[in-house]
Amino acid sequence: MIQISNLTKSYGKQVLYSDVTLSIGPREKVGFVGRNGSGKSTLFRLILGEEQPDSGIIGIPKGYKIGTLEQHIKFTQKTALEEVATALSEDEIYDHWKAEKILFGLGFTEPDMGKHPESFSGGYQIRMNLAKLLVQNPHMLLLDEPTNYLDIVSLRWLKGWLRSFQGEVIVITHDRGFMDEVTTHTMGVVRRQLRKLKGDTITFFETLDHEDEIHEKSRVNQEKRIKEIEEFVARNMARASTAGRAQSRLKLLDKMERIEKLDHDAMLAFRFNYEKCPGKVVMEACDLSFSYDGNPDNALFKDLTFAVGAQDRIAIIGKNGKGKSTLLNLLAGELKPLTGGMSTHPSIKIGHFGQTNIQRLDLECNVLEELSSANPSLNNQRLRSLAGAMMFPGDAVEKCIKVLSGGERSRVLLGKILANPTNLLLLDEPTNHLDMESIEELTEQLDEYEGAVIIVTHSEMILRDIATKLIVFNGENAQLFLGNYDDFLEKIGWDDEPKAKKKEDKEKRVDVPDVIPAGQKSQKKRERSFA
Repeated sequence: MIQISNLTKSYGKQVLYSDVTLSIGPREKVGFVGRNGSGKSTLFRLILGEEQPDSGIIGIPKGYKIGTLEQHIKFTQKTALEEVATALSEDEIYDHWKAEKILFGLGFTEPDMGKHPESFSGGYQIRMNLAKLLVQNPHMLLLDEPTNYLDIVSLRWLKGWLRSFQGEVIVITHDRGFMDEVTTHTMGVVRRQLRKLKGDTITFFETLDHEDEIHEKSRVNQEKRIKEIEEFVARNMARASTAGRAQSRLKLLDKMERIEKLDHDAMLAFRFNYEKCPGKVVMEACDLSFSYDGNPDNALFKDLTFAVGAQDRIAIIGKNGKGKSTLLNLLAGELKPLTGGMSTHPSIKIGHFGQTNIQRLDLECNVLEELSSANPSLNNQRLRSLAGAMMFPGDAVEKCIKVLSGGERSRVLLGKILANPTNLLLLDEPTNHLDMESIEELTEQLDEYEGAVIIVTHSEMILRDIATKLIVFNGENAQLFLGNYDDFLEKIGWDDEPKAKKKEDKEKRVDVPDVIPAGQKSQKKRERSFA
């Protein structure tokens, strides 16, 4: 467990934490929320001793082992399995089955076990680092965006693994649904303090809103009282008969501790610009197939047929590398199908947020110039208003694209979509790089948007909030599913999950984690003995 006492940390004039005191108790799994740049990752570095606080103490018990997700990629072994096995403890060094099970859960296949680590994509190399963390025996896990680069099936597996983990966890993730399903407490950076409350993010934010409301009412009442006192003093100070009372009130005013107005973080505040389309169907795809090399045998999908209604909410889901982004790019007209074709309504106006579109931003332009390039007819006032909605107020519009963070660039790209009226949005993981509050605002706006939406996402929360139809990459092809995400799980489900369950039933193993914190192995044996 960890005890933080009177912690203060700043960078120049920016104060992240001021006199913070907080503890993480036994078996607590804490979701760590806060705006980008508020100091979440900094706290991890302070706990790990990679940075030092300006003042205060972080108390860690002797022998208490903390594991963290390593972002640096460095491999020393010839195969993925051997690489992950290097992280096993001394008494488990030959337990390759444990490493193998973790890799399978994170989306690796049997042939992948023997491949060289450097032959994998960057996303799968990060997954190997995550696997190396999970096979260790830490007391606490510090997880900074562990959901990045995971597909929906791997995310579901990781949720189950973390729920079963017997130690403490602090997790930073922009995926609110993921966080709420694995945590017992929520902690946030609130005005240079750390607040930790039992319960999910909904409980946390509702509590803060309620406290802010009480604070504001108290502040307004105090201002009213101060005004009354000031008026009394002004009326009575000059008269001898009431000067004493006025002086007494003035002293009371001087002693009064003023309630300051709370500062609030900037929030996304926008609406998608909708252009009316008279048709009931805005797009139809018929017998679509696609292959990058033109070989039908290597098609990512084939014979895919579906229609997009004027107000449809269609989610494209499946494992990474199966063709989800490719299908979206094909619908956007950036790729040509191998077979089949698409027809669109004459009034269609598409807004496309693609994974590679952020890379197309001109690094030498500033925010205002990029927004203007999307619609040169917008005047300066309208452009600045749009930039403000994307959290670039005032002089922030002069920031050059090359100095912006990934989240800021995502907001610029969203702004370029907002600069033009649309009736069909094609969105490829639009929540990547956005913080939790911005994702919530985006989800609400997608729900209220009057046009159609086709979205690629791994967030089960977003799927449940907006999707009414699915295009599912499950197995070797893609198919349309007429129903919501829960209907899909109930009627079809993911291919890998039933197989994994059958394997566990066959081996008669209980669902306990393979990573048990040091000193708790005897408990694991007792749990299995009652299976």
